[in-house]
Amino acid sequence: MDVGIVGYGAYVPMYRIKAEEIAKVWGADANSIKRGLAIEEKSVPGPDEDTATITVEAARHALKMAQIDPQEIGAIYIGSESHPYAVKPTATIVAEAIGATPNLTAADLEFACKAGTAGIQICMGLVQSGMIKYGLAGGADTSQGAPGDPLEYTASAGGAVFIIGKNSGKVVAEIESTLSFTTDTPDFWRREGADYPRHGGRFTGEPAYFKHIIACTEKMMETVKAKPSDFDYVVFHQPNGKFPMEAGKQLGFKPEQILPGLLVPKIGNTYSGASLLGLAAVLDIAKADQRILVTSYGSGAGSDSFVLRTTKELPRAREKGYPVQKYIDNKKYLDYGTYAKYRGKITMAVG
Repeated sequence: MDVGIVGYGAYVPMYRIKAEEIAKVWGADANSIKRGLAIEEKSVPGPDEDTATITVEAARHALKMAQIDPQEIGAIYIGSESHPYAVKPTATIVAEAIGATPNLTAADLEFACKAGTAGIQICMGLVQSGMIKYGLAGGADTSQGAPGDPLEYTASAGGAVFIIGKNSGKVVAEIESTLSFTTDTPDFWRREGADYPRHGGRFTGEPAYFKHIIACTEKMMETVKAKPSDFDYVVFHQPNGKFPMEAGKQLGFKPEQILPGLLVPKIGNTYSGASLLGLAAVLDIAKADQRILVTSYGSGAGSDSFVLRTTKELPRAREKGYPVQKYIDNKKYLDYGTYAKYRGKITMAVG
């Protein structure tokens, strides 16, 4: 393929809540929770933050890095399972905020935590066909977890945006190949009008997460005729800190290939943003001519896998970017009461 990433950007809210703060409220064993999920704390969106604001901020960073005119963007696809409107696209808000041309195609995508990578695949096809010059794809969420549910310890907020193009002088990472693996596996769902999602407990690990991540990654390595040692970095979807490490072990990857993109212990599971934020963090430190494998996962269920190779343009371009690590380091802790208020878990009685 002759398409790739010409710019990327990320955003993570500054607010955090520690796992032990949540455990204290529900009488849970904090150490057991932290060991079981391999998570220390998670990000929390402020009262004025949502998927649209997160994506806009990330998109502006991506544009600054890419150094392109937003009027050249011909497609915008925003993946999320927490779009601020049930009927009103997030993509149009992003387009207006970054000054994109009205002569573009735009849509919101939803496939649990892999909607952002699906957007990248769509943009790749449009660019490859010559229908557009550049496409913008993002994945972001302000994910939900019911009070006291295990999801409450991990469901967090954040996102990343990637601009896809084929200008060889601007591509910072070539996308060598992509493929997907999809089945009807109902491991996680939320009905229309429901405040919080439900999940299948252990069922969400196997046959859901592991089956799709492993099958998709194995097929990708077979397709590009590569073995685990051929990759410098590997990024898997990260619903908690344990699943990506276990999947990597089963596939033959070493911890040092996975850890640079494993952000969930410090910011939680950003759902549609999770694998994309991991990729952005890896691109922040990668050198030219390094190979990266990314496999996302979305409940319902499916995985998208990508093989990328960084170019000599990457070090120069990211001088204009904003590192993911800066967002991770910039934090302010909340108590459970303030967190619950920010997340709408506390409602005011009327009458």
